[in-house]
Amino acid sequence: MAEYENLRYEESGGVAVVTLNRPERLNSLDDAACAELRAMWARLRYHDEVRCVILTAEGDRAFSTGVDISGSWKQPSSPFMVDDPISAVGPKSNDYWRPVIAAVNGMAAGGAFYLLGEVEFIISSENATFFDPHVSHGMPAVNEPMFMLQRMPLGEVMRMSLMGRHERMSAQRAFQIGLVQEVVPLEELMSTARWCAEAVASAPERLAVEATMKGLWTAQQTTLANAMNSGVAFLSLAGASEEITEKARGIKEQTRIEPRIR
Repeated sequence: MAEYENLRYEESGGVAVVTLNRPERLNSLDDAACAELRAMWARLRYHDEVRCVILTAEGDRAFSTGVDISGSWKQPSSPFMVDDPISAVGPKSNDYWRPVIAAVNGMAAGGAFYLLGEVEFIISSENATFFDPHVSHGMPAVNEPMFMLQRMPLGEVMRMSLMGRHERMSAQRAFQIGLVQEVVPLEELMSTARWCAEAVASAPERLAVEATMKGLWTAQQTTLANAMNSGVAFLSLAGASEEITEKARGIKEQTRIEPRIR
C-alpha cells in the first residue's frame, strides 16, 4: 500500500489498521487528509487480502474534530452548488463493502460523523465524547446529524445538534443509546478492536460477510419490503443456493469456536 502523510496504515493477518495521524490538529481533516482517505479506500477495494479494517486515530485527545477550519476550502459562488470537503471520506461513500470497525478515543465531533456514520460498529474508550459544535458557531448542523440519525434516536440527535458546544455525550451514554457497541479503558481499546476485527476476518467466505453487510445497510436505508426483495439478489451474488445449503450441512464438521460473552 502507498505511503501517506496524514494517515498511518498497518496490515497483518487480514486486518488493516488505518490511523488518522494529525494529533496536533486534533485529527481534523484538511484537503490533503480527505484526499488520502479517498485514495486509501479506493486501493482497499482491490486489496482482497484485507478482510476487515480498524479505523482509529493517533493520541488520546481526539478521534477527529471534523473539518480543519484552518484549511483553504473553496466554495462556488452559487448557493445551489456546495462543495462539502468531507462528504465522501467514509468507506460506503467510496463503495468499499468490507467491514470497518471504528475504535474511538477522545473527542468525536462534527465532521467525524461522516466517518462514524459509515462504519459497521463502534468501540469506544472511556474517555471518548461525542458532540456537534456547528450551531455554537452560527452554522447549521445538517449532514452530520443526518448520518447519526441512522444510528441514534431522534431525540438524542436533536439534543446533540441543538446543544452544540454546551454539552458532550459521554461514552457511557453513547453505549446506552446504541451509538457505541462497547466501552473499554483506553489501554484496551486497540486490543478489543483487533480481537473483533480478527474474528470478522476469520469468516471462511468473504462474500458471505459482504452480502450480510449489504443486506443490513439496505434494510437501514429503505423499506423492509424493498430490502427483502434486494436480499434475494444478495444471497445469489454471495453464492448459489446449492452451495449455501451444502455449507449449512457441513456446520458440524467445522472447528468449534469458544465465544466470549459480552
